[in-house]
Amino acid sequence: MKVQRYKGTRDLAPQEMADFRRIEEIFRNYCLQYGYREVRTPLIEYLHLFTSVGTLTPGMLGKVYSFLDWDGWSGERVVLRPDGTIPVARFYIDNLKGLARLFYVANMFIFDETGKKNRERWQLGAELIGAGSPAADTELILLCQDILRKLGISGTTLKLSHAGFIKAMLGGLGLSAGEQHRVFDQILDGNAAALAGVRLSNPKLAETVFSLLNTQGKSAGFLRNLKSLLASELPAAMLPLDDFIRVTDLLDALGVQYEIDITSEAGFEYYTGLILQFFAGEDKLGGGGRYDDLIPAMGGKNIPASGFALYLDRLMSLAVKPAAENKAKRVLINIKSGEADAILQTFKLADALRGAGYIAELALDGQDLANFGWTIDVQGKPLCFIINNLINGRRFEAESAGGLLKILETENAGKNRPA
Repeated sequence: MKVQRYKGTRDLAPQEMADFRRIEEIFRNYCLQYGYREVRTPLIEYLHLFTSVGTLTPGMLGKVYSFLDWDGWSGERVVLRPDGTIPVARFYIDNLKGLARLFYVANMFIFDETGKKNRERWQLGAELIGAGSPAADTELILLCQDILRKLGISGTTLKLSHAGFIKAMLGGLGLSAGEQHRVFDQILDGNAAALAGVRLSNPKLAETVFSLLNTQGKSAGFLRNLKSLLASELPAAMLPLDDFIRVTDLLDALGVQYEIDITSEAGFEYYTGLILQFFAGEDKLGGGGRYDDLIPAMGGKNIPASGFALYLDRLMSLAVKPAAENKAKRVLINIKSGEADAILQTFKLADALRGAGYIAELALDGQDLANFGWTIDVQGKPLCFIINNLINGRRFEAESAGGLLKILETENAGKNRPA
């Protein structure tokens, strides 16, 4: 019976891993430049971490991988993390205080019954804990944009929504607390028609809300018009709208393009303020938002926070591929003698080449020369190195590793061109 890969997972080939690491490195470098520090949390967390504070929508919660972890005579239900923010929030409560800029690279597990979508998904995430200003939200957006720009992903769209504004609208419709909660979850799951069939005590306002849920704008002016429209009918929406406007005013001043889409799918119940999402066409690259109530709900202090996650799997398919690897830095070493001294000198030569910045491989059975710029044949007594330039066909001899390195440096300095 053929051993099969688990449905919904993927293997990463060497070239894919090179792409993975390159994207990871770009993300890490930008986070460090912005002052963020890397953390790593466990793959397994207690299930109640994701349920006790209403952190995931029912649509998300129904897709987690959970199981009973026995400990002696009792057990507790645990989960393969479906989200990166909640474990980082737990880490913050356990270990830190005050302002913290944190980032992570981690895999998440979300069940997909079709098996066509990945069940293991890698994320690049950043969390800004302890800051509640529009500047903090804007910093995260700019960090995202810098990363996507460096990856060469063009034509991206930033979509903005606001959880506080959605909650205020639902609160003004006369819905029960349970109905508000249910409809809010559906809207975060991207269902603009979530209010259909719900009995409403304020049909006039409901008509306005229906219209707003299907309307998009592209400036702070759009939000100011909403504020004027709702000022008398929905005063509770004024504070979240003012917060939304302050962020978009700052983005406008910075020349950042965005779309306001109230029902753009978010997926997480813990959002309280701005919600941000990046798209390339219909392909969602990542998202995040403000979650000021999450840390206090988890037993921490009353502290604001916001963050985002980029989906590494999707970035790998869209990021501009780097230029081909420099063959002139790749060397294949052939041992042409079975003498012990020749073999010893081969390993010493390989070490010297690596120390000088070359990629040095010892020739083994079935070696493909296509990716190499040089081959070096190590002869026996007297010790001699035969150097073959595979790019221009030139051939050299050297009696020492030092002499060999000088030849390579001279050739690679400008003479290493096809004949």
